[in-house]
Amino acid sequence: MNQLQLFLPCAAGVEDYLAAEVARITGQDLAQVHKWRAGVLLQASWRDAMLLNLHSRLAQRVLVQLHHAMYRNEQDLYRIAGDVAWEIWFTPRESMKVEVTAQHSPLTSLNFAALKIKDAVCDRFRARCGGVRPDVDTRWPDIRIYTHLTTDTVSLYIDTSGEALFKRGWREDKGDAPLKETLAAAMLAASGWSDTPHLPLYDPCCGSGTIAIEAAQMACNIAPGALRRFAFEKMLPFQPHVWDAMRESARQAQRMPAPGAPPTIFGSDVSHRMVDFAQRNARRAGVAEAIEFRGGDALQRMPPCEAPAVMMINPPYGERITTAGFAGAHAQRHAGRDPREAWDEAAPAPARGPREQAHTEDGGDFFVQLAAHWKKHFAGWTVWMLTPDLKLPGTMRLKAGRRVPMWNGPIECRMFRFDMVQGSARSGRAAEPAAGA
Repeated sequence: MNQLQLFLPCAAGVEDYLAAEVARITGQDLAQVHKWRAGVLLQASWRDAMLLNLHSRLAQRVLVQLHHAMYRNEQDLYRIAGDVAWEIWFTPRESMKVEVTAQHSPLTSLNFAALKIKDAVCDRFRARCGGVRPDVDTRWPDIRIYTHLTTDTVSLYIDTSGEALFKRGWREDKGDAPLKETLAAAMLAASGWSDTPHLPLYDPCCGSGTIAIEAAQMACNIAPGALRRFAFEKMLPFQPHVWDAMRESARQAQRMPAPGAPPTIFGSDVSHRMVDFAQRNARRAGVAEAIEFRGGDALQRMPPCEAPAVMMINPPYGERITTAGFAGAHAQRHAGRDPREAWDEAAPAPARGPREQAHTEDGGDFFVQLAAHWKKHFAGWTVWMLTPDLKLPGTMRLKAGRRVPMWNGPIECRMFRFDMVQGSARSGRAAEPAAGA
């Protein structure tokens, strides 16, 4: 299995960074990694597929394309799926699930299309395995089969990852993260910090610690997949001794901080409960000694270290802010819910438009006050902010040095870079950027 066609989906806007990461992990020339919208495609080996699962911070999954053909109707899908040699990938003992996505497909029901593909897979196993077929498990399947339909083509994939790769295995809180680990890694890559991980980094709205923990694992060279299991471990080509050697090599490559060395990565949050979550997550991720977490309001926290340094912030979108801090903390506490926890479990897309601004309880605009706080106390810092509000630099009276398009799930965002100088941004020269120039 040395000539597999792999497709690695990613968040829209991350393709360039993922292509560079894939080339580095596999040792291929960057020209051999082809960029598509929301993913990259390459020819690689089964060993590369395992390496990518272990080391990729930006991919959502590692898929092996098994077939690509023209189709017109559901019967064509049944025939095409029945021609794939599924029996060389898994046995009837493994449970399976078929998922279908489409772009301009003429079919009226994707559920019916998935049913026909499932029938074809099961019928092939019956014919070749003495009448035995795999069971279907829609919640925790051993094997996931992905189908993508266009107007007239169908692509069939088998998923080597299992659970999505943003699930690193260290997060203790069970709600959806305010920022997925893969997107946090993309922010660090887009800013350029991942190329200079010796620079101090601070997240003043750290929540459960996603950005800080991703940064610390990068600085310590800890493989993002070191703590989790993968679907390929239940597939027929899997060789446990090869996988064990890969994991041991990754462990040997770690660069942990010296005992007693001061941390260079910092995080704070107005919710002390979320700070506790972040600390516990950092311990599970193996980077507790590399990060310092503290409680505190972003409008009041002073710099945790000297400049030059980098601030990375992903404030809640469209949420109200009280004088106690983010996300309507006062009202949420009276309702018995932590504000950041409520945001964690919110629907992917906010009901409000991106131009709705967060305000402090006394009526002042939070982001204006935050910009004033940065100008006064964070001179020499490079600030990166992810937000769906494309006019936020004007609101904050700051000049954006860069604007990087990025999608947070279904939400179109921008990553803005601000080079902080004390006082008005119009009255002084911008400081040299600390990273991502």
